[in-house]
Amino acid sequence: MRKILAYFKKEAMLTVSLLAALVSLVITPPSAALLSSIDWKTLATLFMLLSVLDGFKHENLFRPVIRLASKVPNQVGLSFFLVFAVFFSSMFVTNDVSLIIFVPLTMILFRAGNKEQYIVPVLVLENIAAVRGSLLTPFGSPQNLFLFGKSGMSAGSFMLMMLPLWLGSMVLLSLFILFLHRKNLRETIILTGESTEGEWKKENRAKRAVYLFLFAVIVTTIVTRTTLWPYVTLFVAAMLLIFDRSVFRRVDYVLLLTFLCFFVFSSSIAAHPAISAFLHKSVAGNEYWWSLALSQVISNVPASIVLWPFCTNLRALIYGLDTAGLLTVIGSLASVINMRIYLREYPGNGKKFMLAFEKICLIFFLIVVVPQWLICR
Repeated sequence: MRKILAYFKKEAMLTVSLLAALVSLVITPPSAALLSSIDWKTLATLFMLLSVLDGFKHENLFRPVIRLASKVPNQVGLSFFLVFAVFFSSMFVTNDVSLIIFVPLTMILFRAGNKEQYIVPVLVLENIAAVRGSLLTPFGSPQNLFLFGKSGMSAGSFMLMMLPLWLGSMVLLSLFILFLHRKNLRETIILTGESTEGEWKKENRAKRAVYLFLFAVIVTTIVTRTTLWPYVTLFVAAMLLIFDRSVFRRVDYVLLLTFLCFFVFSSSIAAHPAISAFLHKSVAGNEYWWSLALSQVISNVPASIVLWPFCTNLRALIYGLDTAGLLTVIGSLASVINMRIYLREYPGNGKKFMLAFEKICLIFFLIVVVPQWLICR
């Protein structure tokens, strides 16, 4: 029992999501409708991405990116490179994936260059970059994808609606990076090639080709919104079983279970008649503040599912959801992923990460929250 309690204390996000799911199942008993309302597509996509990108890391497929980053002459340039690599890539491969790719890379590079003091603040800036860069496109985040599909808007109209936030975030991120390195804007970092790049073993050439192919398949599945995603998931799993079954031992199943619990919670709450009636009365006209607040309890992806049926102002709803990750770690599932990746490398530094996260993100939030609300109105 002591070991179980210690485990749930260590996995705080899983504990919160599991308790929320259990409470919601008491409020709304489980049913076939509940099972069908869970976003299985997002869960399947996350499973595929976690598996394949773990293979990327294991087979050193980030080597070309590391080589490019190692040519950056100073610490400021490297921070700009990493933060904006997340910012721009998140628009196309989702904020979760961009963090899964670049957070491990950031830790590798800063350790190799003896600049570990910058790891936490740069990871927090990458978190902001993932949340704010991904908001431009309909497929940049799970909540964008969900609401874009429900809204019936064209992709062009959606991107035009999000453009002011995206441009403003680009400017703010640049200022934050310069402020981080304000004491020495010319600080150098020395990276040695092989120590950071890793080697490509000739005998694993087929594995690397398979992982690249599977990544392309997954991205295509996300971008095209194909209804064939269950078959794609089975295909990816089968390919991994054939070429590298060891990857299944390394997948972050705790993160998948956390997502599942949050989806159970959101679906159960939305299905309850009394709660549904209350939301009908209170959400309309206050979508911005509701999305910000509810996301701090159940995260922004489940919050989008709960609030959409009661929404009358899509701009306000999505602005709030795409800003919620700047308040707390739980506000965005991308932030949860970021923190989990960091804590796997630095298990005793949870408090350090949280303090830096709240300090940096809260300043960013206070700068953008009112102007966004005025645009919504």
